[in-house]
Amino acid sequence: MTTKKQFNSFEEMLSGSDLPVLVDFYADWCGPCQMMATILQQVNTQLKDRIRIVKIDTEKYTELATQYQIAALPTLVLFKQGQPVERIEGVVQAPQLVQHLQSLL
Repeated sequence: MTTKKQFNSFEEMLSGSDLPVLVDFYADWCGPCQMMATILQQVNTQLKDRIRIVKIDTEKYTELATQYQIAALPTLVLFKQGQPVERIEGVVQAPQLVQHLQSLL
């Protein structure tokens, strides 16, 4: 059984993660974001041992949305060792997203 690490901040979570972190910047009112949530569940099933997926509500965490220059929703940002390495805007189907992420992991 694995235990989840506790982190004090978003940045600490990014830099302290043993796995690359895919951050889903979304908003509850965003229809495409709701579609992406379902797709990310599929991605998580396929890549659960290789990637960590985190959701950030841009309405609640406006400072993070500003810091990472989120202008469109949904936006996915892949972080490795705390640094952003890839940015994907809009809805991407699960097979294409899994294939793309695998090429970056």
